[in-house]
Amino acid sequence: MKKTAHWGLRLLSQVLFLALFFCTATAAWADQLKIGVILAETGPASFLGGPAVRSLRMLESELAGGISGNQLQLIYRDSGGSPEKAVSFARQLIEEEKVFAIIGPSTSGETLKIKKICEDAGVILISCASAELIVKPVTPWVFKTAPSDSFAARRIFMTMNEMSIASIAVLTDNTGFGKAGKDQLLTIAPEYGISIVENETYDKDATDLTSLVAKIKANPEVQAVVNWSVVPAQSIIAKNIRQTGWNVPIFQSHGFANIKYVEAAGAAAEGIIFPASRLMIADLLPDGPQKNFLMKYKSGYEAKYSESVSTFGGHAYDAMLIIKQAMETAGAEPAKIRAALENIKGFYGTAGEFNLTPADHCGLGIDAFTMLTVKNGRFAPLKKE
Repeated sequence: MKKTAHWGLRLLSQVLFLALFFCTATAAWADQLKIGVILAETGPASFLGGPAVRSLRMLESELAGGISGNQLQLIYRDSGGSPEKAVSFARQLIEEEKVFAIIGPSTSGETLKIKKICEDAGVILISCASAELIVKPVTPWVFKTAPSDSFAARRIFMTMNEMSIASIAVLTDNTGFGKAGKDQLLTIAPEYGISIVENETYDKDATDLTSLVAKIKANPEVQAVVNWSVVPAQSIIAKNIRQTGWNVPIFQSHGFANIKYVEAAGAAAEGIIFPASRLMIADLLPDGPQKNFLMKYKSGYEAKYSESVSTFGGHAYDAMLIIKQAMETAGAEPAKIRAALENIKGFYGTAGEFNLTPADHCGLGIDAFTMLTVKNGRFAPLKKE
């Protein structure tokens, strides 16, 4: 009888131990929140996704202690810039991993393919791409941290007005980013009295655009060229133009804000003009909170990875910090985090000052862009602000 009682007590203690273990484990698991990351770490858009992944991994170590008592797990997926892969990964992250938010994708085309998937699932999407279509019209669960392409177009046209440029050629790649940029350029140009006298689209995988350059060069009305893409053709266009001896002013989109494009173009990059965030010239800014924030990110990234920062890494960095701020305000419930995102005010990120509202899910204005040029192989302000 005593032996039976002894085994009964042992069994009871084991049951209680297991119950306590599973309750503790369940509580721990409940406190761990998952964020999906869909970025083009490899492939032709790796100039975008690579720095973004590295920025997030750097930030992960800083957030190792969690946010407001909640541990975070970032689950990375490399889309290679493919909209089809982005769709597959978004569904897998939502349905299998049960993420409450997704950071990315890197490109506008990918983002536009998955935004409805996230919206229907009630999962926060913070895109690192810039097309205004991502957040206009506003949908509750979709945000972005890159300044809108319409502001980039306006800054380009404002600079052209200052340079007395009135007729231009527009070249765009056949990605979602290129299409959205072309739409903005065509729509906004008349407001600034600018005529688009050549309008061409090229394949994103093109390796030689000599014939396209010859066509637009033959038009004597062309006073400047605007190229809008995020693929290696940004550098190819510049080289092909300069190889012909044509000294026409070259404008690029904000997608040019990675020094690797300059390195790829070599001497042909000299003098290219483009809009970008002040992150690219952080060390030249006046002392103050904005410079301090930008230099912290820039110095940390460059020391860790031995490469220059780009605005594209900054967009992912901003996305994670915005989620962090929303969680510190609202806790761990996705619907409350989403609502808190709509009310972030005065947050300085790498892209500028974010002021989000229920009607504005980007929160950046035209002042997020400044006009830069390439001087002696480096980014420099086009003019003193």
